Amino acid sequence: MPSPVLVPIFGDQLSPQISSLADRNPDDTVILIMEVADETTYVRHHKAKIALILSAMRHFAGELRGAGWTVDYVRLDDSRNTGSFTGEVLRAIERHGPRGVQVTEPGEWRVRQAMEQWRIDLPVRLRILPDTRFICPLPDFYEWAAGRKELRMEWFYREMRRKTGLLMENDKPVGGRWNFDAENRGGPEAGLKPPALPPFAHDAITREVLELVSSRFANHFGSLDNFNWPVTRADAEKARNAFLQDRLPLFGKYQDAMLAGEDFLFHAALSPAINIGLLDPLDLCRRAETEWREGRAPLEAVEGFIRQIIGWREYIRGMYWLEMPGLADANGLDAHRPLPDFYWTGETKMRCLADCVRTTRDNAYAHHIQRLMVLGNFALLAGIRPQDVADWYLTVYADAFEWVELPNVAGMILHADKGRLASKPYAASGAYIDRMSNYCGSCTYKVKQKTGPEACPFNALYWHFLARNEKKLSGYHRLAQPYATWRRMSEEKRAEYIDSADAFLKTLVPAKPGWAR
Repeated sequence: MPSPVLVPIFGDQLSPQISSLADRNPDDTVILIMEVADETTYVRHHKAKIALILSAMRHFAGELRGAGWTVDYVRLDDSRNTGSFTGEVLRAIERHGPRGVQVTEPGEWRVRQAMEQWRIDLPVRLRILPDTRFICPLPDFYEWAAGRKELRMEWFYREMRRKTGLLMENDKPVGGRWNFDAENRGGPEAGLKPPALPPFAHDAITREVLELVSSRFANHFGSLDNFNWPVTRADAEKARNAFLQDRLPLFGKYQDAMLAGEDFLFHAALSPAINIGLLDPLDLCRRAETEWREGRAPLEAVEGFIRQIIGWREYIRGMYWLEMPGLADANGLDAHRPLPDFYWTGETKMRCLADCVRTTRDNAYAHHIQRLMVLGNFALLAGIRPQDVADWYLTVYADAFEWVELPNVAGMILHADKGRLASKPYAASGAYIDRMSNYCGSCTYKVKQKTGPEACPFNALYWHFLARNEKKLSGYHRLAQPYATWRRMSEEKRAEYIDSADAFLKTLVPAKPGWAR
């Protein structure tokens, strides 16, 4: 019998159709799945994120064994565990004597760099295959980006619509428009009661993982009390079906709304399952399209959902690999303030920020407007160091892997990439949060008041941000009106905004050292 091929599979590659298995058969393949300390602690991940991935890995191993594959599974608490992918691959080579190693390309730059070193360190041939779970292969994205002055997602999204045929009639978008975003900006309404997410019972595997994480990662951020993420393919499909039936019809209208205590609203909350491989993103989009074609969901809701997946998700992944490694150190607005401690404690009188930190702590989740226009907007306006902000987002969210987190933070949220990704910084005063949420009504601060100790801090911080970045941003077409307003203000009024913002910024307490790494 010939020696086998060793196929390492990572915690975000939990798909039976992964490319590293596509040309293999169970008779001469050993699948290596590794729980390693490096991956649990390169940032101090949220407890629920670690539990999700470890439980999903263990369930996936059982799925593979049930399909006839040989799986060599290395547990985190194995006394012989080296703690790294490289160490465990070398140990597996000693155990199995494979004729080669075959692996699907990783999602993160740091892992790819380690994998390139394998070509030198491993005593057998290494074959790295593209990740075919993405709709746009990286070479295709590079070709699309080549020579373009502006790499805007909207134009890329239209190419993905044409490629997939989603929401298309021949070569035209259904409804005569590519984008229905204008219909998807509904604010909170009194009495709005979104359906609950489906519950998932903890089986013996998940209970064991939760005990391990509670013990081994007790000092990590977050709670396991509400752990309810799907950790099997069947549970992920249950979550998918519940979203399509119960929440997709109103997803579009309320996707930007924020309600205190309503942590999921009409959002899918499927991104963790998609990003670790339990759901196929293209299949999910086709199912959403069917909901529209069969009259169960409106076009604007389905288009908005599909745009997030085949548009934004694919675009962000392409931008990550196009811009790395420089993106990790980008700081185009020269922001150097350390991350405030309330990002961990939630102890702030700003009700919007307190609630967003609370849902992040409780669920390893906050929806995209909470991440962008509350948590991210504050970091942008206050001039928080981009690397601190990126580490925080990577740490706290169950769906956060660097390929999706870093471009969103450095480009979309903080404009640290000097506009490579977004056409303007997503800066907003308290008026936006008031319009899209119910946070402001019972906040200690007064959103209508512009300056002073009782005023919503976002108001003065907004003008402070524009003022200190005027040389860098005043040429942006989409900021022409705010800068014109700023210049029309009296010197006394401008000074009042600056002094008010400075006074607030002095109250910020930096996070304790060593919070992320």
